[in-house]
Amino acid sequence: MAQNDWKSRLGVVYSSNPDFSYDTDGEREETTTLPPERQNLIISIDRKQRAGKQVTLVKGFKGLDEDLENLGRILKSKCGVGGSAKDGVIIIQGDFRDRLIPILQNMGYKAKRGN
Repeated sequence: MAQNDWKSRLGVVYSSNPDFSYDTDGEREETTTLPPERQNLIISIDRKQRAGKQVTLVKGFKGLDEDLENLGRILKSKCGVGGSAKDGVIIIQGDFRDRLIPILQNMGYKAKRGN
């Protein structure tokens, strides 16, 4: 099914060769996670497309999805709220910018406030 994804082949000229296989140069998934001291995390707030509710975004994580989910789980438990972690972004429900910066810095991450 993934070979029939037409959106990844937009702009490609038609080939009459039945054995032709189009290779996409999509983003490669990270194979290792950078150590915390080399991670530059930006903590910001977002209200767009969330019915006026505030969420705190932690952006800039470079590494495996499992490590992102573990970090998100730790941050959610420290703040006592819900959220999610996907696509390199951790979403925490509510405005916890001031609380997350010292937590991340104590864990060894370079964290700064975005907005």
